[in-house]
Amino acid sequence: MSIENEDREEGLTLQPIFDVSGLLTCVATDAATGDVLMVAHMNEEALRKTIASGDAWYFSRSRNALWRKGETSGQTQRVVEMRVDCDQDAVWIKVEQRGAACHTGRHSCFYRAVAAGEGSAKLNFVDADRLFDPKTVYQK
Repeated sequence: MSIENEDREEGLTLQPIFDVSGLLTCVATDAATGDVLMVAHMNEEALRKTIASGDAWYFSRSRNALWRKGETSGQTQRVVEMRVDCDQDAVWIKVEQRGAACHTGRHSCFYRAVAAGEGSAKLNFVDADRLFDPKTVYQK
């Protein structure tokens, strides 16, 4: 193991490794329940703003834009704890979720279960009740 890797893996300095697109994977879980709410990406600015403000900031690959969770919907995430994985190429944030985490209006982005079977896999809805109507919240 090189000195640089040892420092990154065992040291106490934040040294995130962003991918070739300049992004870091972020998993957000509910601080109270442990439910996985969403997986998103952060660029360097989103990571910096999240640490500084305590609000969850992300980078949207589809919109190619920085965004604060809840800035449009009001469904905010307040960071309770942030952890970095062993090689600092992913972060895990435990959040206090206000309202729904998913843009579809659901508590979590993980509202379908994969049912294995013959042929192609099928999806089943689980915990899929909507907390808000996305057509109303995200008016264009």
